[in-house]
Amino acid sequence: MNSQSTFNRNHAAVVLIVDDVPENLAVLHDALDESGFTVLVANNGASAIKTAREIQPDIILLDAIMPEMDGFQVCTQLKADLDTRHIPVIFMTGLSEAEHVANAFAAGASDYVTKPLRPREVLARIAAHLQTAKMMHQARSALDAFGQAAMAIIPQNGKIIWQTPLARQWMQSYFPSGKEIPETCPPDQVFDWIEQAYNTDSNGKTLQSLTIIQGAKRLIFNAADLGNEEQWIILLREESDAAQIEALMATFKLTSRESEVLYWTIKGKTNRDIGDILGTSPRTVNKHLEHVFSKLGVETRTAAASLVVSRLRVL
Repeated sequence: MNSQSTFNRNHAAVVLIVDDVPENLAVLHDALDESGFTVLVANNGASAIKTAREIQPDIILLDAIMPEMDGFQVCTQLKADLDTRHIPVIFMTGLSEAEHVANAFAAGASDYVTKPLRPREVLARIAAHLQTAKMMHQARSALDAFGQAAMAIIPQNGKIIWQTPLARQWMQSYFPSGKEIPETCPPDQVFDWIEQAYNTDSNGKTLQSLTIIQGAKRLIFNAADLGNEEQWIILLREESDAAQIEALMATFKLTSRESEVLYWTIKGKTNRDIGDILGTSPRTVNKHLEHVFSKLGVETRTAAASLVVSRLRVL
């Protein structure tokens, strides 16, 4: 069997098999090796975690029941670690152990296969999850490269399995918490929204975005892909009154005060409200609004709002 000392991952996908029964390891090793995979083995939980951290396998086949540290504990630790949480985990469990399936998904598993194992089924499951993991890695790399704020979560339990640096920065800013709260656990507001998303998607309905307000700033969550059963991509964007007013100035060639009046008009404020916000009279607000309507080529507040939303799609 391959060992860490002879490890080479230039071409083949790397599979880590974790089982305390040597016969099981041998059968799986031979089937995977013949199919062109690079195979690593571990016969206990501690060894599995150490190998996963050091080698970063592409996928892990994990036995549910092992002495000292069982598969659920192993998976929980892997998913709590930034370096290993992205690795898909497929549990191996007995046919009569149905309760293990729920425990496996709760621990962060991607899938499960039942014993006695059928090599063809195992290979098919591995191939499917490797393809998904490859696509997710490509998406994450692209988001990282363009400085986007995004995170991936497991829809069944809401666990965060990765975040881009900007997403992590915003999450820490809007949801400061103590070190006792794992980074994989979303704040209550976000968790409730993810749960709603899961139920909404199951019923074929459209999910509304989640907005977290912090002073004059807002952090907005949108689900980008609810079709993937393993991982959902959540896109984050931050908005502020000042940033949107500047966007109106640049897009529609307005003065600073005209942009402010248009912004608060779109937010549903009356001329008197806007006058109070800007420290001016309703009559002056109305004059600015007339200039705005002329520049936008519209005649009503509704038409102005519709034009702005269609152009900027963020207000």
